[in-house]
Amino acid sequence: MPSKAWWIGGAAALAAAVVWLGMRGGAAPAAPAAAAPAPERPATTLLGATDGSAPPLSPAGRAARLQELRDQFALVDRTYCDYAAGTRYPHTSRPMSEHPDQVYPNAPVTESNPMRTGSNGSDPSIQIQTSQSRVYMAAGERTAFSLRAVDAQGAPMALVITRALAQGLTAPGARPAPQVVLAFADDGSGADAVAGDGAFAAILAPAMTGLASFHGTIRSRIDYTVGGKAGVVLFDVIYSPELPATWSGQAREAVEDGSLVYYLKADVRVAGRYLVNGRVDDARGKPFALASFNDVLPVGSSEIKLTVFGKLLRDAAPAMPLTLRDVDGFLLKENVDPDRALMPRLEGKVVTGKKHAPGEFSDAEWQSEERTRHLDEFARDIGLARQAIASFDPALPVQKSACLP
Repeated sequence: MPSKAWWIGGAAALAAAVVWLGMRGGAAPAAPAAAAPAPERPATTLLGATDGSAPPLSPAGRAARLQELRDQFALVDRTYCDYAAGTRYPHTSRPMSEHPDQVYPNAPVTESNPMRTGSNGSDPSIQIQTSQSRVYMAAGERTAFSLRAVDAQGAPMALVITRALAQGLTAPGARPAPQVVLAFADDGSGADAVAGDGAFAAILAPAMTGLASFHGTIRSRIDYTVGGKAGVVLFDVIYSPELPATWSGQAREAVEDGSLVYYLKADVRVAGRYLVNGRVDDARGKPFALASFNDVLPVGSSEIKLTVFGKLLRDAAPAMPLTLRDVDGFLLKENVDPDRALMPRLEGKVVTGKKHAPGEFSDAEWQSEERTRHLDEFARDIGLARQAIASFDPALPVQKSACLP
């Protein structure tokens, strides 16, 4: 779950370093494998400066050097502006447009692929349409699988399931996990929505089977035939048999420090770092924001705080009231696989708030020590690039930044 805002910092810092070396007339080094302390800035050697020993540049050479200096200024200026814009909201409160894969986390995963006829073969004249209701499963949850065959025109084809087994994947040499038979049917019962439409469906409920205590990836293999040809479909889910924390009580909404916040109560059974995501829609049902929580929780009763940042509300002006929906979370586990223990998901609407006026929210940008440090560094790079142009030709007007005075 990780977040999009922080890509800007690393890329921007590298770009600024490259430009600085360019202004010194040196070559950019290869990117280091790991972050290292920033080197001290050497004495400035301006690109285009002459020490009297070099022959004067021709008019074409001067024009080319000036364009190079201007390009370098544009790069460092864009680095500053992009970073400033990308970090004006905290990473825990981002526009939903930045996270299209997080909009509807509980929507079924659907695919259509050519029929697999062997280890590497396929038959594109037969398309297998599949669906699974979820990929991650908390303790006690179920997932539904379905598949059907269609021809090139989309017409259903007769499909016969010959075997359907689910089994946990284990490391080589480990004791095999139990196998569970899946009962696929096309009779309108259970996970099957319509009887006789050629779509076969089944439900996997690990807690009700020999896989109740299995933690990890459960692979379901479905063998079938279509028109006398044998094929296979694989469904993978990641199952967490333990509940590290459960939800308790009603969620509530508040306005604090110029931002809109939601508090959700949780009973924590296992202390550790919890990551929680909630989706926020406007009054018209349009996805608006992704609110996140990332912090350490102790054992006992806790409140998880999801924030919609004030400036995000002021900039986007969503239709009020807002609704928090589809909340999911997990306990992060280090150095193990799987790396998480899931909390039960809160599907659908969790809480709808009040009609707040824009003036209730702050228009201030988010601030942090790291953000300030990067902006100061990028601003110095802009100053150096501007100085390089002025030293090359003092008669030129001062180069203007796109976002700095």
